[in-house]
Order: sequence, then C-alpha cells, then structure tokens
Amino acid sequence: MSNEQYIPMPEALTAPAAAPEPPSNEVLAAEAFSRQSSIFDIIYGKDTIVQYKRSRVREHVLQFLQPCSHILELNCGTGEDAIYFAGLGHRVHATDYASGMLSQLQKKVLATTGTVDPTVTAGPAVTADPAVTAGPISTERCSFTELSALKHKGPYDLIFSNFAGLNCTGNVDKVLGEFDTLLKPGGLVTLTLLPPFCLWETLLLCRGKWKTAFRRWFSKHGRLAKVEGLPFRCWYYAPARVRALLGDSFELVDLEGLCTIVPPSYLVGFAQKHPRTYAMLCRWENKYRRSWPWRGIGDYFIITLRKKS
Repeated sequence: MSNEQYIPMPEALTAPAAAPEPPSNEVLAAEAFSRQSSIFDIIYGKDTIVQYKRSRVREHVLQFLQPCSHILELNCGTGEDAIYFAGLGHRVHATDYASGMLSQLQKKVLATTGTVDPTVTAGPAVTADPAVTAGPISTERCSFTELSALKHKGPYDLIFSNFAGLNCTGNVDKVLGEFDTLLKPGGLVTLTLLPPFCLWETLLLCRGKWKTAFRRWFSKHGRLAKVEGLPFRCWYYAPARVRALLGDSFELVDLEGLCTIVPPSYLVGFAQKHPRTYAMLCRWENKYRRSWPWRGIGDYFIITLRKKS
C-alpha cells in the first residue's frame, strides 16, 4: 500500500469576493449635506454675510431674468432661492442629490401651500423619489452628472446653481456639457463657484493658518473637505474654465467677484464686531466687484452666460 496521502480536490476554485467599490464623491457629499440639512438654516439663515451673499446673487440674476421664466436649479439645498424666485412668479424645478435637503424644501412648500404630489416621473438617471409640486415649485432628486434625465421637463430659461454646489464634482465638464440641450435658445446659465485663488484665504497666512491659506493653490485633484464629520473632495474652477467648457455656443453676459473685499462668512461675527468697517467694505466691493482683479479673487465668483440663438 502506498504511503501517499489522498488529498481531495475541490470541485471548483472560488475566486475571492471583489471588494465593494467606494462611494463616489458626489454620494459622500450628498450624505454629508443630508446630515446637516436639519440645522442648515439655523447655522446660516440669519448670518449677516451669508445674507449679503444671497442678496448679491439674487440681484445678479434678476438683472437678466425675464418675467415668468422656467428655472432649473441645481443643488437647491433647503430651497431658500427656489422659494424666493417662485414668489416672484417664476417656475422652479429644484434639484439636489442630498435627499435631506430636498426633504427640508418639501416641508417648507407643504407648510406654505398644504399641497403635496406624491408622484414623480423619474428618468433612468434620476433616483425615484417623491416630488413636491406646489404652485410654481417642483423638486426632484437628481445627480449633477445625469442631467440628461431632465430634458423632458425643459427646456429652461435659466440653469442656476448657487453657493459652490458644482465645486463638489470633479466632472464639471460633463455637467456643463448637458446645459446646451437643457436650455432654450437665448437661455441663461448663472453659477456661483469657488475660484482657485481667494485673497482672504491667502491673508490667513498672517494668522498662521497655513493649511487654509494654501488649500486652493494645489487642488488639481481636489481638496478634502468635511461636513458633519463626513469627508469628501472639493474642486476649484476659474471663470475662464467655465467659459471654455461651455464653448462657442455660449457668450459671457456678466462676471463679478463675491466676498472679494467683504470677508467670507466663515469669519464668524465680523459684521457684528466691526459694523462700520463691514459697511465700508460692502461699499467698496459693490463698486469694484466687476473690475480686475477683484472679479476673480473672491471667496466666490458669479458668472452668467447666454446660449446663443
């Protein structure tokens, strides 16, 4: 008898289970802002500089917006701007990928009108999610990079994105590439974005805050940000990049800096502690906001482009 030991062979070799893919940056950002949604208005709703910024953006939009326009809002948040523009007689389709933010907007609409439509027509790239239709406001959960699913609800007179929502995607080329087919001829795009250089942040070097001072400088692959303890990446885009990505079918209408001379809102309490200085800085910024270099070195810039007929 042989001394060789019999070793049974497995019927089949089982490949190791593939590791699950990490969530995309957009998913991470949406979850972070969903967590913050219930306190978002409490944190920012009454802040003096936040209100200054919001007022400036609205003033910018209203220079060009025609009466009774149809607006597509991206990253609508808790709906402050959607409700404002709807109150002026415009129709707003408010979209966001953060379900918590949409929930807050829906509560506001319901409290105002008492009307909820529990149905939504969802294209393949839109997460099926209850929509609210209350007068001129409708809401939908939709990804930045899947805007083609909204074509059947347009065309729109204005695509609007406020307060750096599009800075949460590294695929801004794909996002802007959808705008042409979503807009009517002569339609507008107004974006409020974070540029790659901010004078106020750079001045934080004087306070020894090196990390914050240089966070936009070397951000080709995005910079880590955190909201409610959840990390995601943030990219910075120059006005020239936006114009180049939209291409020759769009023409520049207006460009202005926001919080270039007025300090950013993260300098909490500045307006209350230094009211005279704050008022003076507001006057200076309002005077020079469209001048070089101020239009491109603020915490944000506001840019409007028109689709050529």
